Amino acid sequence: MYSQKLIQDVEKELENLKQAGKFKVERELMGAQGPEVSIAGKKVLMFASNNYLGLANHPEITKSAEKAIKEYGFGLSSVRFISGTETIHKILEKKLAEFLGVEDSILYSTNFMSNLGFFATIVNEALGSTEHIDAIYSDELNHASIIDAFKLCKKENLVKRIYTHGDLAMLEKMLEEDKDKGYRFKMIVTDGVFSMEGYLADLPKILKLAKKYEALLFVDDAHSIGVLGKTGAGTPEHFGLHGKIDVLSGTFGKALGGAVGGYVAGKKQIIELLRQKSRTYLFSNSVPPSVVIASIKALDLLKEHPELLTTVRENSEYFRNGAKKLGFNVLEGEHPIVPVMLGEAGKTQEMSKKLLEKGLYVVGLWFPVVPENTARLRFQISAAHTKTHIDKALKILGEVGKEMKII
Repeated sequence: MYSQKLIQDVEKELENLKQAGKFKVERELMGAQGPEVSIAGKKVLMFASNNYLGLANHPEITKSAEKAIKEYGFGLSSVRFISGTETIHKILEKKLAEFLGVEDSILYSTNFMSNLGFFATIVNEALGSTEHIDAIYSDELNHASIIDAFKLCKKENLVKRIYTHGDLAMLEKMLEEDKDKGYRFKMIVTDGVFSMEGYLADLPKILKLAKKYEALLFVDDAHSIGVLGKTGAGTPEHFGLHGKIDVLSGTFGKALGGAVGGYVAGKKQIIELLRQKSRTYLFSNSVPPSVVIASIKALDLLKEHPELLTTVRENSEYFRNGAKKLGFNVLEGEHPIVPVMLGEAGKTQEMSKKLLEKGLYVVGLWFPVVPENTARLRFQISAAHTKTHIDKALKILGEVGKEMKII
């Protein structure tokens, strides 16, 4: 029987969230993801999805998934090392590694699980050292999965240092202070693209610091894979560092089909260690065959249709410039994440609601997802959006902005 005090405390906390304007509401889509979706029987513009290339409901993706179900079944009812590995899993891992310019890759159920698995494995395993301490240097705006990954690391084995977002002088000062402390491994950890802002990490400078201080460089490229770089290989390719980052993690759940499936990619020895020791890999069901086959198709489509990359970049610039011309405070950037800054959580929640009423779906973000007093509407642009979609979205945005006296 539930503790009555627990229920009372939970109810109080939920009410506090509502009063503070921080209570999250899940909108129910009726049908497939796309540039337009149906919510409560009403068609609205979708500007709140990671569907950057428009592949989430691409006919070739869905056809591949349907064919895979007929051939391989719905699922494997097993983890990878028991009976959950199909030849197609190995094909996707090899294809992904080649795409990223690294030696090998390993699939996880999600990128959240891949990040948890990597850090817990590296830090907690002795690897020949009966007693050891590792040091991790992490950007303050790194994804929640990275933050939670550190919590799985044994405290006695880890020194965690957080540097102010993008402050590489601070990062170097930390590395310099620690250079003679005898840490077993030093790891610099950063998102390639920071999902709340659309900012890009300065990988060239960070890589120089990693080399100078003999630190491993780990980049979570979830929002970059399939979006940035000449071929869509992500932030490293964007900066001319293709294949030069020590460890990459990412996902097939955003630009590359929008389903599930995460990965870690890098040196074959690291990948093999994860296959042997990573608990979030060993004790999680393997990625379903339909997702594997569809992910292979997504990589093929990206190669066959490079114009998708051009389109999403042009659409992002067009929307960003349009929102700025309307008078909104828009964060600068070159990624299809376009944050419109409003500051107050309550105002952001109200505006998101009004926009939806007029046919524009965009989600507001506030603390604890973003820092206090930096609430925003996070617009996400897709190659599937037409100029007509974007113009209509800007028109609705302008109308609501004037109605609420924001512009």
